[in-house]
Amino acid sequence: MPNPLAYLALAIWPIVTIVLFRRLPTDRALILSMMLGYLFLPEPPAIFDLPLMPPLNKHNIPALTVFAVCLWRHGRPGSILPQNPLGKVLLLVFVFSPLATVATNTAPVVFGQVGLPGLGPKDAIALMVQQFLLVLPFLLARQFLATGGAQRELLRALMWGGLVYSLFMLIEIRLSPQLNNWIYGYFQHSFAQSIRFGGYRPVVFLYHGIWVAFFTMTATIAAWSLWRLGGEGKPSLLIAALYLTAILVMAKSFGAMIFAALLIPAVLFLTRLMQIRVAILIGLLAIGYPTLKGAELIPEERILAAAGAVAEDRANSLQFRFDQEGTLLERAKEKPLFGWGSWGRNHILDPVTGFILTVTDGRWIIVLGVYGWVGFLAEFGLLVLPLVLLWRESVAAPHERISPFIAPLSLLLAINVFDMIPNATLTPLTWLMAGALTGYAEALRAERLRLGRTKKDKGLKWQSIM
Repeated sequence: MPNPLAYLALAIWPIVTIVLFRRLPTDRALILSMMLGYLFLPEPPAIFDLPLMPPLNKHNIPALTVFAVCLWRHGRPGSILPQNPLGKVLLLVFVFSPLATVATNTAPVVFGQVGLPGLGPKDAIALMVQQFLLVLPFLLARQFLATGGAQRELLRALMWGGLVYSLFMLIEIRLSPQLNNWIYGYFQHSFAQSIRFGGYRPVVFLYHGIWVAFFTMTATIAAWSLWRLGGEGKPSLLIAALYLTAILVMAKSFGAMIFAALLIPAVLFLTRLMQIRVAILIGLLAIGYPTLKGAELIPEERILAAAGAVAEDRANSLQFRFDQEGTLLERAKEKPLFGWGSWGRNHILDPVTGFILTVTDGRWIIVLGVYGWVGFLAEFGLLVLPLVLLWRESVAAPHERISPFIAPLSLLLAINVFDMIPNATLTPLTWLMAGALTGYAEALRAERLRLGRTKKDKGLKWQSIM
């Protein structure tokens, strides 16, 4: 169980956020308050569980505080909805679709001698608030990280965050994952899953070693991107990129290493537009995975054979995931539109003991089971739509007007969405990247329309003179 220090850290984080905003520009303070909270605050079960509210934890306390501080400093913002009509629909559906989920799940679910309660008005309120808190970093980033300078700050923050976090990772690689236990009084996951390839996989203060490795991969790609884009300190950026690549290997996550092997050449050798096109393809593959899985078009045997060639235990783990996905997908088909709702109703329970017999690893199967296809398309659509909007505006705008930092951020966002197929790696940083890219795409469109109107007006004046 979490010790008092864990709850104290959560309680004082609003003070840390206020200090950051008093001393730093808004964009940098927003990035740091969200990222540092994600990296260093304790994971659940360290939460504040208030009545009629979803649990307040490390994933929403920083966002809530940033929202309050920005409201105080900048006043009431304009529309919080994206300018794109599809973006508006996706956001509204994302937040309010739990109403339909609750309305279609008022009856209890029975497994033999075990039953789960039906959902009611309190559940509808709690789920909608939970969805709003989840998407709040997206809304904040869209408002305050919509410039090329802010995107550069985001990449720099990811790189420096990885460099700082690597020190804690090295401790756990040597001594085993103990920092969360030493400081916050508990271990946040199964210790057995931290043993890989004859050594330890660091966990630090995140949920699992996979999350640490994925963040390290993100920091590594950010460092290589900054090195390619040049500027002052290019030799030191190369050293940072090489160092983070080595740390990523020591993090012992095969998936994160594969992602890095794909993205490092992409950010070094592909053009901006080509990087965005690749990002769109990756995002669309992630959205299409449930359909391909249901139609049995995923080449599972080939994937398992490839994993077995690397390590037999990896193939066994992947086989377990595929089997669980199949079982849970059949369960989700019983409530395809709006899902089963909360309280574990999307799972299969033992009819005698009530123990949950299924395991949800990927974010996609969690969302599909809880909120149905409507919720899945709203969430994944919100994350992939910025890539499409960016590509459209980047094609229309002159090359020199496009921030070079949107290309690596697009790839990082896309690979994060793709990783939500095997893992539930949706974090506040995911939403920050999506919001920043959405805001920048909207700014490009506004500039394009403004220039179009200006040219049209000049053309009319020229004609009147003639």
